[in-house]
Amino acid sequence: MLRGVGLRVTRPRVAVLIATHDQPHADTGSVLGSVRAGLPDVSQQTVYDALHALTTAGLLRRIQPSGSVARYETRVGDNHHHVVCRSCGVIADVDCAVGEAACLSASDDHGFSIDEAEVTYWGLCPECSTTANSS
Repeated sequence: MLRGVGLRVTRPRVAVLIATHDQPHADTGSVLGSVRAGLPDVSQQTVYDALHALTTAGLLRRIQPSGSVARYETRVGDNHHHVVCRSCGVIADVDCAVGEAACLSASDDHGFSIDEAEVTYWGLCPECSTTANSS
């Protein structure tokens, strides 16, 4: 996978890929903690560099919902969206609501050649909804 996008295979890059696969929507601190569990001497900068290289190469997707730190996921290339809990911040994937890439048809593209749309749904997750309704 790494060689296929022109990147050298290194233990930190492999560890970052595993961490983001195991923890979808993980922030950099969570990724760093997971990587350090297997590679205790890895530097914070090495993990940041790996996240950047993997994102640039298209192996990771970086998202940053409003008011949140950057998050990373391995689900790339399918134009999916996200739903974010306003209370606890949990994030889940949401497939395009209107079919394959239908949301890429902007009402006015202003001359842009659009290749991706980013939609974020906001609300309360089931756990927070239950807590709010029982209060």
